[in-house]
Amino acid sequence: MIIALYPGSFDPVTNGHLDVATRASKLFDRLIVGVYDIPMKQLLFSPEERMELMKKAVAQLPNVSVDCYGGLTVEYARRIGAKVVVRGLRMGSDFEREFEMALMSKKLAPELEFIFLMTKLEYEFVSASMIKEIMQLGGGIDDLVPKHVIPALMKKFGKATIKP
Repeated sequence: MIIALYPGSFDPVTNGHLDVATRASKLFDRLIVGVYDIPMKQLLFSPEERMELMKKAVAQLPNVSVDCYGGLTVEYARRIGAKVVVRGLRMGSDFEREFEMALMSKKLAPELEFIFLMTKLEYEFVSASMIKEIMQLGGGIDDLVPKHVIPALMKKFGKATIKP
């Protein structure tokens, strides 16, 4: 049985994240989406909120579970018995950062393999930070995030309605 880890902050989960998780779930026996508890960036949602949003997003994927973790991703991968770490790529700048992180992670945990899945073209430009900015400024994000994420964002930003 091959267990894979798909780590990230997922603040919030986007359709790009869901695309990668769905495709990875078809490649591995078990996929664990690891919601990083306190990444070194400003977060909108708490770890518990991000976990709940992700659980709802992947509920239809029977071999996918969601967990929260802290510390080094490679150490968490070892604890859960993962042999593979899955990362999503959107554009060239993602590749440079992800490649650098994968090389360091491989140095720390040579037994792990790192797999990169390019998101579908329709989500190439979608990032959680852009989603938050668009929402905060009153723009429509209906086709960029799972439907249950919109009310959560509306609550955080105190919005009653959003533009289509």
